[in-house]
Amino acid sequence: MPRVTSLRPRSSTRVAVDLDGAPWRVLPVDVVVRAGLSDGLELDRARLRLLRRELRKAEAITTASRALRPRDLSTRRLTQKLEQARVPPAVLADSVRTLTQVGFLNDERMASNRARILAERNLSDAAIRHDLEEHQALDPVLVETILESLEPEIERAARIVASREDGAAAARYLARRGFSEETIEAVLSSRIAQDLGQA
Repeated sequence: MPRVTSLRPRSSTRVAVDLDGAPWRVLPVDVVVRAGLSDGLELDRARLRLLRRELRKAEAITTASRALRPRDLSTRRLTQKLEQARVPPAVLADSVRTLTQVGFLNDERMASNRARILAERNLSDAAIRHDLEEHQALDPVLVETILESLEPEIERAARIVASREDGAAAARYLARRGFSEETIEAVLSSRIAQDLGQA
């Protein structure tokens, strides 16, 4: 059975492992620690399986971290990315669990941030719901909870109409942003009533 004869730091995150006096592999420090590698240790089948499992988990977390770097992803979207990267199911589940426990993966935070950004871009609740459910693959119950936490849609629409001089142009803008006919009619009627009251 091969025996670990040397563990040499290569950087703050990597360790060179020698087996039977010859260079074998350079591994992440956390993999070496979790697999329990040490000088003099024999690498039997059980230890090699553990090492392989820890290495796959580290690779999955690295892939997930790269995917999460530019922006938050939902658990379902990250899972899909890891499946596309051919991460084994057990390693994938363990990686997602680890990323959730340490706070890198949080569907509620992701949904709340995304919904707020879309509301600031003057999108309607329907457009935000569509984005969160279809594009971000979030649970509809969570999406409804997040939508309830936003400024009410009618108030957002009224603010948009108030900021524009031309009522017809404001109506077209609201329609393009996904606001319903009922909401558009309500805020324009309110504006007309205000304009008449001021005349």
